[in-house]
Amino acid sequence: MIYAHWFKRPLDVVSAGAGIVLLLPVFAVLAVLVWITSGRPVLFRQVRVGRNGTQFVMLKFRTMRVNAPDLRNSDSTTFNAVDDQRVTPIGRLLRASSLDELPQLFNVLWGDMSLVGGRPDLPSGVAGYKPYQRDRLLVRPGITSWAMLHGRNNVPLDERRDLDAWYAHNVGFLLDARILLGTLRIVVRREGVVNEFSRRLGDETAPGEHAAERP
Repeated sequence: MIYAHWFKRPLDVVSAGAGIVLLLPVFAVLAVLVWITSGRPVLFRQVRVGRNGTQFVMLKFRTMRVNAPDLRNSDSTTFNAVDDQRVTPIGRLLRASSLDELPQLFNVLWGDMSLVGGRPDLPSGVAGYKPYQRDRLLVRPGITSWAMLHGRNNVPLDERRDLDAWYAHNVGFLLDARILLGTLRIVVRREGVVNEFSRRLGDETAPGEHAAERP
């Protein structure tokens, strides 16, 4: 546990800081694209649950229309995952490439998240945890996770939470390196993506815009 207590956080800070600096042009281009195509706000913010149950605001590039919560089918139901018209064209691209997750590097830098951990749940999701699954809150939530390497969206939510709890008790440098390298491969190949509107990386969903924003 020496790595978890003494080295994981410093490596997160250095990696996130370097990533933000190197990717500043990408951040700028994506922000302008979102602003030009669908206006402001550029970022989507949502309350999530972090380490030890502490709540924080997670960031993403906005991928849906600003009035998405008010848009419904003729029968008042929300659009389904396949033809959700609330998602903007640039939003589809951001989701498919996982670029909408980039602002979470700031969450890592601020200490809300880690590069590797369990994907942060909504408060409503945490309320439904089984006793063992609460162990996933022993570590900071991550941009990617151990569950990511086990099938991404093809793994049931309950099983993903079990995998996250296992990770919390087995944090290590080699495991984190394996997860990061595996995630890079998965994102490049788009493996395990049922469709681009599915909950990605183990994320929980919520009503309205939150659901389609894949929290």
